[in-house]
Amino acid sequence: MSASPVRAGRVGIVVPMYGRNAVARNRLKRRLRELVRVELLATLGASDVLIRARPDAYRAAFLALRDDIRAIERRVANRPAIT
Repeated sequence: MSASPVRAGRVGIVVPMYGRNAVARNRLKRRLRELVRVELLATLGASDVLIRARPDAYRAAFLALRDDIRAIERRVANRPAIT
């Protein structure tokens, strides 16, 4: 997480294959992008966040992924401002 040079926050999502096929990888990317759009972007401010999926994310339910994104949101909200 770092301060963004632009006024709007940005999120990068990295989903390694971990031996999975493209269908599973794309499904996980779509889920994470939607959760970021709904849960995180509105509260992000001017920060850059990089999310890297772990192998267990492929087996996680949507609600578990949502809880993880909300935990990221809390970490971003509690982060001291960089001046």
